[in-house]
Amino acid sequence: MSIKKQFLKSKPICKVTLSLPKSICQNARQVKVVGEFNNWDTAATPMEPLKNGAFKTTLNLETGKTYQFRYLIDGNIWENDDHADAYVPNEFNSVNSVVNLT
Repeated sequence: MSIKKQFLKSKPICKVTLSLPKSICQNARQVKVVGEFNNWDTAATPMEPLKNGAFKTTLNLETGKTYQFRYLIDGNIWENDDHADAYVPNEFNSVNSVVNLT
């Protein structure tokens, strides 16, 4: 898992690249990233499958905020990011990953 941040100088935007390695999503057909940036819509943000079996996506997020998110594998397995900036409890007796863009 990884989170890469690229803050743009010309706009209050950060390009956030999220990657999920093959070891986490073994034989997954699809992976979505679900979070505050897409109103927790489980269909809104699919990740791109890579030839090596990993999944990846890049989001353009507004700076000055923090965003909670999780990965959804094949529509029924939730995963957090090991490289998240923080974790916060959610109402499902679990935790959400947090990316901090402040």
